[in-house]
Amino acid sequence: MFDIGFSELVLIAVVALVVIGPERLPKVARTAGHLFARFNRYVSQVKADISREMELEELRKTGQQFKESVEDVGKNVEEHSRETDYVIREEVGHAEKTVADALGHDAPGHPSDALSSPPSAEPLTTNKPAQPLHE
Repeated sequence: MFDIGFSELVLIAVVALVVIGPERLPKVARTAGHLFARFNRYVSQVKADISREMELEELRKTGQQFKESVEDVGKNVEEHSRETDYVIREEVGHAEKTVADALGHDAPGHPSDALSSPPSAEPLTTNKPAQPLHE
């Protein structure tokens, strides 16, 4: 941190002993140590806060990119779905036309009639008598 060698520390200690005096020097040294420890804790806390903020900002950017990617994929899927739906409807139309041409337009049981008319409301009946499951 500071480029102070052992000889400079000894010089500072001797000057402090002369200026402050031997009676108050331990109390001043203790107070200076506490202040230095507080300063170190404060600096490390600020570094940790800055690091956390940087990580949080990176997470926000990553989340935004992920959100944009998901939206792009959703748009692509929706577009492909519409295209596929269009192609299928077109092919069904061609198939209906081909079947209608093959059977004739006025032929009974035309496939397009079955698709366009609602199902009959008649109940289904069978000619077999009902048999019990357990005899």
